[in-house]
Amino acid sequence: MSDTLYHHLQSRSVAATLNPNQTQRITLIAIGVYIIFIFLAWNLWGLRHLIYPFKLLTVAFHEFSHAAVGKCTGAKIESITLDPNEGGLTKMRGGIPACTLPAGYLGSSLIGSLLIFAGFDTVASKVASIILALMLLITLWWARNWLTRIVVVCAIGLMVAFWFIDHGNPLRFYVLFNGVMSCLYSVWDILDDLVFRKVNESDASQFAKLCPLIPSRIWGAIWFTISLIFMAGGILAGLAAFKDSSSQQMAASQKFLPTRL
Repeated sequence: MSDTLYHHLQSRSVAATLNPNQTQRITLIAIGVYIIFIFLAWNLWGLRHLIYPFKLLTVAFHEFSHAAVGKCTGAKIESITLDPNEGGLTKMRGGIPACTLPAGYLGSSLIGSLLIFAGFDTVASKVASIILALMLLITLWWARNWLTRIVVVCAIGLMVAFWFIDHGNPLRFYVLFNGVMSCLYSVWDILDDLVFRKVNESDASQFAKLCPLIPSRIWGAIWFTISLIFMAGGILAGLAAFKDSSSQQMAASQKFLPTRL
C-alpha cells in the first residue's frame, strides 16, 4: 500500500470516527445551548442567580486543584473556603508555588474536559459522578466555612437524585453542564482577571512574580489557550469513544449499578 493511499485511508478513518451520530448530535447541541445560556447568565443581572451555585461549584474545583497539587508537592493544606462573591481561597504551607499556582485554572479546566468527555455516555457519567463525589468529599474535609459545605453537599445531593431518575440519563446532562461550566469558568475568569478587571493578585500575577521575565498577561494567555485545548479535547474524545445510541446507553446503564425511581 502506498504512503499516499495509507494517509488517505487514515484521514478518512479519523473523519468517520469524529463524525457524530444522532445521540452525539444531541449532546453537541446541549453543549452549544449550555455555552449560550452560561454566557447570557454570566452577563445579564436577572439570570446570574440561576448559575450562581454552579459558579461556586466550579470555584470548588479550582480550589481543589490547588490543594491536590499542593498535597502532591508536600504542602500541608490548612483550609479551603468559598465566599458569596464567587471567590475562593486555599491556604497551605509548603509545596511548590510554581506547580500550585497554575493548578487552579488548569486543574479545573482538566476536570471540566473530563466531565464533558463523560457527558457523552450515561455509564461514563455514572463513573464520573462517583469520582466527582469523592473529590467533593475531600473538599468538604478541608472546608472551613458553611457556604463551602452547603455547596458541596447540594452538588452531591443533585448527583444522587439524578442517578435515581430514568437509570441515570439526566445525570449525563448534569455532568455535561458542570463540565462546560468548569471549562468556561476557567476561560472567562482568566479574561476577567487579566483583561477586564486587571486583578493584581490573580494566580497569573502571582506566578509572574516567580517568573518575572514573562508578564502575567502572557501566562494568562498560555493558560487560556490550554483551557480551550482541554475543552476541545474533551469533545473530540467523547465523539471518538462513545458511539452508542440512546437506547444502547440506557441498556448499558441498567446493567451498571442500576437504579430507577
